[in-house]
Amino acid sequence: MDEGSVRAGAADPLAARIGTAARERLRAACVGIAGAGGLGSNIAVMLARSGIGALRIVDFDAVDASNLNRQHYFRQHVGMPKVEALADQLRAIDPKIVVDARCERVTAANARALFAGCPLVCEAFDAPEAKALLVEELLAQPDGPVVIAGNGMAGLGPAAEIVTRRMGRRLYLCGDGRSDVGAGQVLYAPRVALCAAQQALLALRLIMGEEAPEG
Repeated sequence: MDEGSVRAGAADPLAARIGTAARERLRAACVGIAGAGGLGSNIAVMLARSGIGALRIVDFDAVDASNLNRQHYFRQHVGMPKVEALADQLRAIDPKIVVDARCERVTAANARALFAGCPLVCEAFDAPEAKALLVEELLAQPDGPVVIAGNGMAGLGPAAEIVTRRMGRRLYLCGDGRSDVGAGQVLYAPRVALCAAQQALLALRLIMGEEAPEG
């Protein structure tokens, strides 16, 4: 490690671990997260711990006790808007992170504006209709963001079934591609976290130039 990294590490422990160049690149990045439930809350925490400088998180819902089996919230958060409860946690992890928390429902009318300026957007909704709406609206923009969507993480299937697939120039899908809630399938924390981790990892790979969206 060079001398500059050592000096930076004294004030920034993450820079000491990953180097100043990587730290600066991550600090300059902004990622949008659509949904702050099981996928979105875990994605946000992972990205904050990795050093992302700014997150824009959009969700209209409040934390419910039924969310605690898989979402990154605690009992003291029940009743709070999810975006506010999540923002508090992210700032506790990294006081310098910029969290743009928007308690709004994403619609066809506002989807593009809500994520304007975000080169990457992680789709983390529960409802298939909401997922499709967001992906359709964002991909319809010629210069829109890369979308990393979650698709299939219910049940207790093997971890190896949760994979990342490239579906187009600006669309990736993470998950098993088939499982859904219902018909005996429920959401368990480990499998939801596996899918969220793949989405967060892909976002980091794209930001760091390890994977090129243009292909």
